[in-house]
Amino acid sequence: MTPELMHARARSAGPLPLGPGEPAPAGMLRAGLGDGTGTALPAWPDGATPSLLEEYQVAPVAVERSGETRRVLAAALKCCWTDLAADPWPGSPAPVDEVLAAYRALIGRGDDLMRNWAVGALRRLHDSAWLTVEAGVVRLGPRCASWPAESHAQLRELLRRLPSGAEGAARPVVLPVLAGDGEGTRETTAGPDGHAGEPGEPGEAAAGSTDAAGATAGEVAAASEVTAAADLDADLLEAFDERRRAEIVAAFMAVEHAAEPVHEARFPALRDPAPRRTVAEMLRRRGRVLVQGRETWISGYADEVGPAVSGAVGEAERAVLALVLVHSVAIPRAEGVLPADSWLSPFPAPVEELRRHTRLPVGALDAALRTLRHAGLVTQVKAGEEAGGYVPGPQFHRLTPAARRRLQEELILAAGPHTPLATAIRANRRGRETQG
Repeated sequence: MTPELMHARARSAGPLPLGPGEPAPAGMLRAGLGDGTGTALPAWPDGATPSLLEEYQVAPVAVERSGETRRVLAAALKCCWTDLAADPWPGSPAPVDEVLAAYRALIGRGDDLMRNWAVGALRRLHDSAWLTVEAGVVRLGPRCASWPAESHAQLRELLRRLPSGAEGAARPVVLPVLAGDGEGTRETTAGPDGHAGEPGEPGEAAAGSTDAAGATAGEVAAASEVTAAADLDADLLEAFDERRRAEIVAAFMAVEHAAEPVHEARFPALRDPAPRRTVAEMLRRRGRVLVQGRETWISGYADEVGPAVSGAVGEAERAVLALVLVHSVAIPRAEGVLPADSWLSPFPAPVEELRRHTRLPVGALDAALRTLRHAGLVTQVKAGEEAGGYVPGPQFHRLTPAARRRLQEELILAAGPHTPLATAIRANRRGRETQG
């Protein structure tokens, strides 16, 4: 696997597992475990973090129920970071009910609604690798290893101020969080949430989770370390002075982490061709490319890399996404109310229509929609007093021209497989395969 593909896979599917002694590729951190294995996660260039977007007043990709998610992460950190003299990761395991008790003490409420929101936040944090939640036990996820060392002092001060669940106090019932590996246990991290923590989707009960946690809570985490591989961008950035170097890094972080395309007027490195080529090269080394709009820029997967990372979305999710595109894009476009080159739509696909035109069980449909929201491929919206529905998400900003053409063809094949245009598309594809 090439370094470009490894970076692209880490972006699409999360931190990459590494075998015993296997090094992380350039531009990544290696979070090593005591048994010699570890995980590789991308390192930000020049020590920058996505918080840099705040300085430029650029909105990052939205986190679903961001307030609850941050508070649950803080409660988990309170319970798992038991030795404040050490680094936070890997920390110590903690029972789910202990984390929920710390969350309840933090917000001052313990009703079922808030508990369900907390459980939904645990799922989101698990899916995004900030936490690992298994068998009723919470551990800090590998992404916590990416916190810069200079931020640890602030985190310690924060934890000293946080309350913890009082000993002997009534604690929330242990809920089944990610009890299985099926898609029905997934939760999302982006887009507005229409469900209160998904309380109606209990998986297999986490029976005996307190005992399991008790058997491990006293164990000290295995020796681990976080090491940085070679700097991926040193040869590119060293040619610039400090000001221009900061402009290039800011432009890179903006196109990679902004929710919408950013205007070049706000980022000199995007407006000037020379530093823009450096930004493009930084992206290329990560399997990414610049996608140009009308005086705007954003990043996307390179055309040769995109098919290799598309497997992160399963068959059910692709089928549901096709339905959303048909109802929110293809039909309005056929009616002449949506521009032909637009993949973003103000016409939501109602959930009732999705349920009517799919053979997926209701639980599988909801799980697929959550996964698509998590990936930024759909967004749930309201439509005035109506129930609203789903529209294409912010990831559609990141399509390259070639990817847009392929998607256009796929939508035609899905919406009208027996039309003359679909027949022509299949014939052209067969011709290209024969020539290749």
